[in-house]
Amino acid sequence: MIGHTRDGDVVTLELQRPDRRNALNSELCLAVQRGVEQAERDGARVVVITGQGTSFCAGADLTGDAFPEHFGQILEEMLTAIERVSIPVVAAINGPAVGAGTQLAIACDLRVVAPGGFFEIPSTRLGIAVSNWTIRRLAALAGGGVARTILIGGERVHADQAYTCGLANKLGDVDAAMEWALSITALAPLALKHLKLVFNDDGAHDVPTSEQAAAFEATWSSEDMKEARRARTEKRTPKFAGR
Repeated sequence: MIGHTRDGDVVTLELQRPDRRNALNSELCLAVQRGVEQAERDGARVVVITGQGTSFCAGADLTGDAFPEHFGQILEEMLTAIERVSIPVVAAINGPAVGAGTQLAIACDLRVVAPGGFFEIPSTRLGIAVSNWTIRRLAALAGGGVARTILIGGERVHADQAYTCGLANKLGDVDAAMEWALSITALAPLALKHLKLVFNDDGAHDVPTSEQAAAFEATWSSEDMKEARRARTEKRTPKFAGR
């Protein structure tokens, strides 16, 4: 389910569910969390996260355990672990990063995107809300306009546009990401740790207001969410009623 290799001071974690386009379930989230934490304990200087096959990560596995309450917590713990380790984490986005795949990408410190890669969060098509962290981190990295294009407009942002707005730090394949990661291992670890702490103090973890929290909960218990799931199963366009 996850590959683990080491090249000098760089540890590479590869999501290995190509049959599900590397969609995240609880087991894979835990494996990523443990992988980045173990890499730090083992003295690695940089972690690279990528996907096997042609997708980076297709999001949460809607055919498995994605919707039970515990999945959201496990997903959040994985994202937080990537932020909290003291070493840089590079996302080598070799293909689509959808939903939770985009969340995984923006939790990383740097993103190298291959020509076929894109970012997409189809929450409004699924009748659900995303966390304040997701909205604010995406806006901090891509700019408010691009974040609104992805979230409110429901559109994909492809590699070239992602690079133009800053969501992608570089364009290139996994080899390009590895080359960059290896060069970062020569930099001062304490200075990099400080930079991570400051960059990630961007307001994304601020506590939601009571109105925001109520609106978030309302989507996850709504008839619209249930309709989206039925429509997905029946392979049709959902008909949302706003309730």
